[in-house]
Amino acid sequence: MTRGPRSEVAVLALPNTIAFELGLPHRLLESAVDGDDRRLYRVRVATLDGGPVRTSAGFSVVPEHDVSVLAEASTVVVPGVYGGPAMADGTVPAELAAALQEAAGHARLVSICTGAFVLAAAGLLDGRPATTHWLHAPAFRRLFPSVRLDPDVLFVDDGDVLTSAGNAAGIDLMLHLVRRDHGSEVANRVARRNVVAPWREGGQSQFVERPLPDSGDAGTAATRAWAVDRLAEPLTLADLARHARMSVRTFTRRFREETGLSPLRWLAGQRLALARQLLESTDAPIDRVAAQAGFGTPASLRQHLRASIGVAPGTYRRTYRGAV
Repeated sequence: MTRGPRSEVAVLALPNTIAFELGLPHRLLESAVDGDDRRLYRVRVATLDGGPVRTSAGFSVVPEHDVSVLAEASTVVVPGVYGGPAMADGTVPAELAAALQEAAGHARLVSICTGAFVLAAAGLLDGRPATTHWLHAPAFRRLFPSVRLDPDVLFVDDGDVLTSAGNAAGIDLMLHLVRRDHGSEVANRVARRNVVAPWREGGQSQFVERPLPDSGDAGTAATRAWAVDRLAEPLTLADLARHARMSVRTFTRRFREETGLSPLRWLAGQRLALARQLLESTDAPIDRVAAQAGFGTPASLRQHLRASIGVAPGTYRRTYRGAV
């Protein structure tokens, strides 16, 4: 394994942990490899006492580690839990709170879905932005009014504390960690190995329950694929609707139902993802990157990149090309 500043990952399995989410760090982070096919993370699962815990799926997990492994971790992941004191009354056992608070001194903390209840109950989200599954947002707000909850996003990256919405948003957050640590090229390889979408922006809306689209309408997937192949072109909303053979109004409605984003916001996200990939994997000048990604000018690329992640293209290239 290639050792790095974020290579040691501890996953904390609590009683009634959500089984799907418990497996995400191992499945996705341990799929990350360098150019010589060496793993970039070591993922270890722990419980408070090293004993088995029952999952939400009805089977038990028998870990090889207890909570002491958190002391060696650079990243601590708390998967979602189904019920328990954190969700019932906003408390966690003193031993758990102490372990997480100590880990916060040297590791970044990551929660998936209702794992945010655990971090909040340990006092680690006070005054900070965070998210959780939209279905549990009202209960979260009642229990933790000092947390700046945003239930309308897939994940929140607040530097050393990251939280995600439910289930599949945990995949997005794991890929975001890989991308942040090692760049888009490595993260995209992880996505391909696991047959998942390589990038959904954290600010994308959660898929809250909505009426199903009218089955008589055509979908927008073919138009999305068409647009991704033409990002360098000056595509307009009318162009997209025309390709989908819909009115602009119908196309916009269907697009939101299927992606959670407006067409133009989605298009900007695709262009930004391409620009980041080009900055990391090529030596192309900034003006060429801007043109190939459809931003037109370096100033436009700079504006979008700063708004998204707070850095200029040149800084981004130096940072992330050095991380790969």
